[in-house]
Amino acid sequence: MSTRDILTKLGIEGVNPGGFAGEWVGGGETLDSYSPIDGSRLASVRQVTPAEYDRIAARAQEAFLTWRTVPAPVRGETVRRLGNALRDAKADLGRLVTLEMGKITAEGEGEVQEMIDICDFACGLSRQLYGLSMHSERPGHRMYEQWHPLGVVGVISAFNFPVAVWAWNAALAAVCGDPTIWKPSSQTPLCAVAGTKIAERVCRETGVDPAVFSLVIGPGSTVGEQMIADRRIPQISATGSCRMGKRIGEVVASRFGRTILELGGNNAIIVTPSADLELATRAILFGAVGTAGQRCTSTRRLIVHESVRQELTDRLVAAYQSVPIGNPLEKGTLMGPLINKKAVEDMMRAIAKLKEEGGRVLFGGERLSDPRNYPGGGYVTPCIAEARNEYSIVQDETFAPILYVIPYGEPRTSVRGDQSRDRQGAGSSEGMRAQGHDGTGAEPNRDREGAGCFDDLDEAIRLHNGVPQGLSGAIFTRDLIEAERFLSAFGSDCGIANVNIGTSGAEIGGAFGGEKETGGGRESGSDAWKAYMRRQTNTINYTTQLPLAQGIKFGG
Repeated sequence: MSTRDILTKLGIEGVNPGGFAGEWVGGGETLDSYSPIDGSRLASVRQVTPAEYDRIAARAQEAFLTWRTVPAPVRGETVRRLGNALRDAKADLGRLVTLEMGKITAEGEGEVQEMIDICDFACGLSRQLYGLSMHSERPGHRMYEQWHPLGVVGVISAFNFPVAVWAWNAALAAVCGDPTIWKPSSQTPLCAVAGTKIAERVCRETGVDPAVFSLVIGPGSTVGEQMIADRRIPQISATGSCRMGKRIGEVVASRFGRTILELGGNNAIIVTPSADLELATRAILFGAVGTAGQRCTSTRRLIVHESVRQELTDRLVAAYQSVPIGNPLEKGTLMGPLINKKAVEDMMRAIAKLKEEGGRVLFGGERLSDPRNYPGGGYVTPCIAEARNEYSIVQDETFAPILYVIPYGEPRTSVRGDQSRDRQGAGSSEGMRAQGHDGTGAEPNRDREGAGCFDDLDEAIRLHNGVPQGLSGAIFTRDLIEAERFLSAFGSDCGIANVNIGTSGAEIGGAFGGEKETGGGRESGSDAWKAYMRRQTNTINYTTQLPLAQGIKFGG
């Protein structure tokens, strides 16, 4: 199927209005969307003007006044139907994600599957917006809490997940009684138009005000600033850079609004001497190379014990050499282009800075600019480099496939792990003794093997946590004690912490987000729905007396 056929099926025309709140508008400047695959123009969007934004926000607020009165399970039914509509459009919308963003087709369809999954989750949640009951200290009183719709939620999404992040927010907000106004990245406006058209059709078919799912495409300097300063929007959920999040947080806080900030990640994987290196290699490769390193959960730092560093590095270099790079629409491609030429330039500057600070490239980091195969100019080879955690370039997040290898611990010739991994088995008594355990539950013998050496692991955790961001982290180990230390209160300081899986690939069932400069917000599953509602504590007195709390006597 041709690109034009895909766009037509999704309702994308040559020029499309970029604003929606029950009707489509767009009287501002034209924004062209180009495919990072080959630089071709896909279609255009007429951005909204400040006056049009104001009308859209007013219309969304009007929709809220009605939507909040609809029973939550009925709201859930609309979201269920949205999920079914996305099922029908999965292949087409996934292909548009590939065309406009550049991720491979499996990832494009996987992103739409995330939208479907969160709709399923939200539908079930619509019958589980539970409050608590509490025992009052005052006789004849009943206390409980309940959750009410909050208001219009502004959703600001980034280019790398051009539809899923909106759905994470919009599906939960909808069952909670909140309309959303979506401001997508200017790099991927067509995905937003297509997603909104699907939601509009579902709303019209079910008799729901389509302004529940509103859209504004426009410059951040005008429409974006209007949105974050708008008192009609009590909550802004924003995904993007730390710099962007700081600006949004300051503006929204100044008007006492709320934010859900999901910002930068500088994610690390610790590999200990007892790790399964084959498993670790596969996870690191996907985490660092998947989506061309343009995920907030991409693996950017590899903190590997000296005793296994060379072997793991050799495995990774061999794996990187075999990564098929090219057109993400073609079968077999594992890494497509970066989003644009600026992203390539940012990557080249990062590599130059790395070398200035004393680092060394082990593989890759080259621009691929053959006009016959890469006319978009956004293709690169993924890079593996030796670095130190304190380098300024390592402390920053470069949104590109650069993996910094950072060693920890001292070399130990006795711990290769080959015998215990391959022949004895990690769970056998022989394997445990090979890792310094005697099978009695006693502390490992640090002098003999060192696999359980907490001094080394503490150093690794210090390096893992030693960056401003705190989104996702992982450890590869076959030592239960090491795994539990990593997950403990004095272990990883990230919002997502994994054992024997990589930093990427979160499921919608768990709350997604991180700490420190990652912003502290949570989206998607678990109890993240509470952020889209306002909590109310209620007390009912069913007596004729008026006792006060804390035993206070007032006025005789």
